[in-house]
Amino acid sequence: MVGFVLFVQNSLAQNIIKGVVKSEGKPLDFVSVSLPKLNMGTTTDSMGYFEIKKVPQGNYQLQVSSLGYKSQKQNITVKNGKEDTLYVELEPDDSSLAEVVVTGTMRPVSRLNSPISVEVVTPVLFHKNPSPSLFESIGMINGIKPQINCNVCNTGDIHINGMEGPYTMILIDGMPIVSALSTVYGLNGIPNSLIERVEVVKGPASSLYGSEAMGGIINVITKNPENAPLVSFDAFGTTWNEYNIDGSFKFNIGKKVTSLLGINYFIYNDKKDKNNDNFTDITIQNRISIFNKWNFKRDDGKIANIGARYVYEDRWGGEMNWNKSWRGSDSIYGESVYTNRVELFGAYQLPTAENIYTQYSYNWHEQDSWYGNTPYMAKQQVFFAQAYWDKPIGAKNNLLLGVSFRYNYYDDNTPATSSADGMKNKPNKTPLPGVFIQNEWNINDKNTLLVGYRYDYDKNHGSVHSPRFAYRLSPNTKNTIRASFGTGFRVVNLFTEDHAALTGAREVVIKEDLKPERSYNTNLNYVLKVNTDPLFLSFDLTGFYSYFTNKIVGDFDSDPTKIIYANLDGHAISQGASLNIDMVFNIPMKVSLGITYEDVYSKEKNDEGIMQRIQQLHAPKWSGTFTVDYDLPKDFSVNLTGNWTGPMRLPVQPNDYRPEYSPWFTLANIQLRKVFKGTGFEVYGGVKNIFNFKPKFSLIRSEDPFDKNVNDPINNPNGYTFDTSYNYAPLQGTKLFLGIRYNLW
Repeated sequence: MVGFVLFVQNSLAQNIIKGVVKSEGKPLDFVSVSLPKLNMGTTTDSMGYFEIKKVPQGNYQLQVSSLGYKSQKQNITVKNGKEDTLYVELEPDDSSLAEVVVTGTMRPVSRLNSPISVEVVTPVLFHKNPSPSLFESIGMINGIKPQINCNVCNTGDIHINGMEGPYTMILIDGMPIVSALSTVYGLNGIPNSLIERVEVVKGPASSLYGSEAMGGIINVITKNPENAPLVSFDAFGTTWNEYNIDGSFKFNIGKKVTSLLGINYFIYNDKKDKNNDNFTDITIQNRISIFNKWNFKRDDGKIANIGARYVYEDRWGGEMNWNKSWRGSDSIYGESVYTNRVELFGAYQLPTAENIYTQYSYNWHEQDSWYGNTPYMAKQQVFFAQAYWDKPIGAKNNLLLGVSFRYNYYDDNTPATSSADGMKNKPNKTPLPGVFIQNEWNINDKNTLLVGYRYDYDKNHGSVHSPRFAYRLSPNTKNTIRASFGTGFRVVNLFTEDHAALTGAREVVIKEDLKPERSYNTNLNYVLKVNTDPLFLSFDLTGFYSYFTNKIVGDFDSDPTKIIYANLDGHAISQGASLNIDMVFNIPMKVSLGITYEDVYSKEKNDEGIMQRIQQLHAPKWSGTFTVDYDLPKDFSVNLTGNWTGPMRLPVQPNDYRPEYSPWFTLANIQLRKVFKGTGFEVYGGVKNIFNFKPKFSLIRSEDPFDKNVNDPINNPNGYTFDTSYNYAPLQGTKLFLGIRYNLW
């Protein structure tokens, strides 16, 4: 909480408003204090002091705002010769830089003081552009791109700084829940209503989290039952007849047990074909997700909680006359996926004088799917457990020492899990034990150094070493510099993480025994806070560079009927920079802008032995996000949100009539919201994709999805084959939405 004391002083008939802004007893600098009616304002100095001179007698509205806190308005009366004292509190905003984060260091630390750059997003941002799942909402974060990989079943993954989905580790409450088989579908089953915040680390994190954390981490932190509303409800629908319902209920058992039960249901059952290719523009979906989390109060105040989630989804896309009676046939094309998923996760702090934590998770995932007439039946079980000791050493060092164990069981109906002779089924069983150590040295208030190391042992690939270094320099409250370096590794299972390998449109060819990928990563982050009379500015600039060896690449170009996988005979590079700008104005308006430049490519030898550069698919060099919020009278507010994307390379066929690079495009949305104070209700509605952008091209040879007539020289002289992977934007155009929220505390 922040409070300030206001003094109004008369000096030679010129009234002066004086005050002091404090935070937890300490002066707070760079706070914007203004009188919008007079267009007058100032900011607090290093001691939290401010004054506004030459204020005429009258009634005014005083506005106090600071990035990281909710703006506060207060009616005041200025009278000649009268001195008043006024107390006002600013509540921390959900995006506060002072909040505690855990991702990046695995221990609670102030976001501002963390040596690792962590971006924090809360449902406050997601509410500005309502979506039925985390997969869609996460695209509002600069540098993060939800990529649809299939035009028929609409499955996808999340890219961070141009890196494909398998390089992104998705955590739920710090546990690696979503990975491998569930990467394609699991993200669609996480409802926004159960999210407390999302912490994003862009860059290397393998020294703490192991395999799959090469490109970055998205840690979905669910609500603490104790802090959740007693009843919460959120429902909305669109003019495309999509309907989403989120509901949660909190209850207590005695004085020490609190539970939160949440249910999400999403349905879309209206076949549409507005681009006239006889295929559904978006998939038919019926999904339910049930979430339950328990929190236990202990006399010693230590942590104990457990959570569970069940997800069932039935989705299909395909020709407009397809129904389930054609599932698996070669007459009418459809891609049908049934998903059943169970998750269990929890944490328990040992009842010892030392801070020793244990965490565990288990997930079971079953997929029953047909891609045309190609079946893919798979089961996966992943068990994960870790324990770590958080030990302060003196006043300046904090040691983190831990062990982990991950066990993966995977089985499917493809050659990936068959014996060498192909005669028997041989499920993949992979234990992965590891140990890690990290020390955070607070040299002084301005300097922090973090050093970490992780050792893992894989039965197929042997020992894996992953060091990491991070450094933070804050010469003053206006400037913060962070630098990090680390290595990463990833053990690959193609059939569980690349959806293109599952579709019946192409044959998968593996040229060799694939080796684990290695990466060397570095990040440099600079944060600048600037306070001027009309607004408060925050600049967050990050440069990143990753070098990959043994990178596993899919060759879509050599043969349009195949995807050929092999370790790269060369190296790959991911480099670029991103900039976030936040602006808080004296008027009730906030603006957030983001821009990212990324250059992701590989270099390998061609048939003549000459190194050639190959630009990565679905990785636009330029992209960005924007959010504009404005508060209107009578508790109305308007939100303008969106993202823009530059050209990206797409998978094309020889002599393809479709362009190899997508055009520049913008997906913008606008929302009007009304809050009914004191009731818990709010109503919202708006327009998505207000510019009505839709891709000009998508499927090729949709009239022959089973390639029965692919060799017809008259009707198909170029030898085109049916392919679902050419995608860069949703096929939906403009649509309206309307919804209602209710919270009872």
